Amino acid sequence: MDGIDTRALVSAPTTANEFKGKVDPDWCAGCGDFGVLNSLRKTCLDLGLKPHEILTVSGIGCSSNFPGFFNSYGMHTLHGRSLPVATGAKMANQDLTVIVTGGDGDGYGIGGNHFTHTARRNVDLTYIVMDNEIYGLTTGQVSPTSNHDMKTKSTPFGSVEFPFNPVTSAIMNGATFVARGFSSDTKHLSMLMKKAIEHRGFSLISIFSPCITFNHDNNDQFFKPRIRRLEDENHDTNDWKTACEKAMLWGDTIYTGLFLQANDRPALGEQEPVLQKGGALAHRSLGLSDEQSQKVINGMM
Repeated sequence: MDGIDTRALVSAPTTANEFKGKVDPDWCAGCGDFGVLNSLRKTCLDLGLKPHEILTVSGIGCSSNFPGFFNSYGMHTLHGRSLPVATGAKMANQDLTVIVTGGDGDGYGIGGNHFTHTARRNVDLTYIVMDNEIYGLTTGQVSPTSNHDMKTKSTPFGSVEFPFNPVTSAIMNGATFVARGFSSDTKHLSMLMKKAIEHRGFSLISIFSPCITFNHDNNDQFFKPRIRRLEDENHDTNDWKTACEKAMLWGDTIYTGLFLQANDRPALGEQEPVLQKGGALAHRSLGLSDEQSQKVINGMM
């Protein structure tokens, strides 16, 4: 587990740089993930959050190195397993702001099952997925969101598969906040992040974050003339059917923004009886004697 700068425990940060981690990002120059990282730093500053009030959890992949680059509590977990770890942390301490970060391969491929059921359970956390439509860390194989016919190292003659749509999937599986962003539009992205973190329930922000090294099909030059903000069209965020229809467009127009927000469903933690009284589990007495606790620990060693 990554540590935090203890100076931040005294008062809330006054600049976004105070959310800078102890390690500098090792992403390729020009990677879209830089825009996501900077947007989250600014968002947490604007929300008045302190680093010790935040937990960032990730899986494996280029974007999953995120917790090391961000000043908060952090966990770098197994490939595709960030969401169950984050769920456990949130259930143990509802006071934490839990933010999960990863990529399309980690989240929609390896961890697709966890993505489905975390949305269904409406766990109160924010899932930020940096979607570059390629497996970047392993140098360029087809991913769940790669375009049909896309040529990669693993599909030299073009992919025969059709891409996974995370927005429609999240909506149909019960997520109560579903948005899409673009890493180069950091102002808009920060707005979405702020709303997502403030939302009670499972929040997905799927972000187009171009890989400049291994995906030359879906780069900034591809997205910039096509991106349209839903907010500019007065989209009704209660209309799931229209949200799905707009999320499926992929041509001259590709929408970003808030597709759906439902405030009428309680989050998982609000429905669990054991969490309704006594405060966060992490702050309660263990209920075991020292001898019993030691026996459990010894059994795990």
